[in-house]
Amino acid sequence: MTISLSPDTQALLLLTAPLIAGRTDTSSELLTAGEYQRLARFLIQIDRQPGDLLSPGREFSNDLKTIIDADRFARLVNRGFQLAQAVERWQARAIWLAGQTDEEYPKRLKQRLKESSPPIIYGCGDRAIIETGGLAVVGSRDVDSWLVDYTVAIGRETARAKRTLVSGGARGIDQAAMRGALEAGGNATGVLADSLERAALNREHRNLLMESKLALISPYDPSAGFNIGHAMQRNKLIYALADAALVVNSDYEKGGTWAGAVEQLDKLHFVPVYVRTEGETGQGLEALRRKGALPWPNPATPEAFVEALTVRTNGSGESSRSQQLSLLET
Repeated sequence: MTISLSPDTQALLLLTAPLIAGRTDTSSELLTAGEYQRLARFLIQIDRQPGDLLSPGREFSNDLKTIIDADRFARLVNRGFQLAQAVERWQARAIWLAGQTDEEYPKRLKQRLKESSPPIIYGCGDRAIIETGGLAVVGSRDVDSWLVDYTVAIGRETARAKRTLVSGGARGIDQAAMRGALEAGGNATGVLADSLERAALNREHRNLLMESKLALISPYDPSAGFNIGHAMQRNKLIYALADAALVVNSDYEKGGTWAGAVEQLDKLHFVPVYVRTEGETGQGLEALRRKGALPWPNPATPEAFVEALTVRTNGSGESSRSQQLSLLET
């Protein structure tokens, strides 16, 4: 696999990516998410693309100086050697990438996240899987065996319905859901908050990646270590890539699962959000119900499962009463 970078993507990498293997911190030199969004808006206003910033003899305008000073900009864009080394490393590990202006950039992310979509998406595996939607399954890392078994079964049901399972790849609920789908012959998309490089080299993943059953993506440098902020921020990508979401369990008013679900219900409204109804649900799931999450209808057939993924929400994130009754009666 050969990585070919457009001028726009080169510029985005130089301005926003660490480009240093194994680096777990974020350099203070790099553009922050807010600075990048301001830069993107500025370029749109002057009808320019990121790659234009690298043109010889470019003029560093006063407007651009309000986003990034000239010396800092020069230090970032002069990292060409580091970029070449990083690209060689990614290529050797079959990691691809897409900049926000590239045609290959995941369309669901661009359509739903708009200007807040990550400047770069790194990935491994068949890109086509990422565009297929499906069911996002989210929950805690530390769960008991009953919840693991329940979640594996949800993954298997997703595969039987010929829909993609979308999750975060973390231990606990994420991995159980993806394992269930893949063991049943289905497809899965893992949206990782860290260590894409390590996950891509994992022996169990390699065959699935090569067989176009699994796709792994991340908005963070492939060698980045765990960062709780990254784990929180990638939640919106999981929802944005799906057709519906199921929260298997959640703490009450704390943790990434809670924050991601509340963001969907109160603000983003990308997809209908379901909560588990079997077993002891707990305070977190009940609170999400009060915020507008739907009871998971426990579909008994693949057809009913697909119907659950096609529910449409109104402006408040709630489905119509008739849709809910139809699902519960299926």
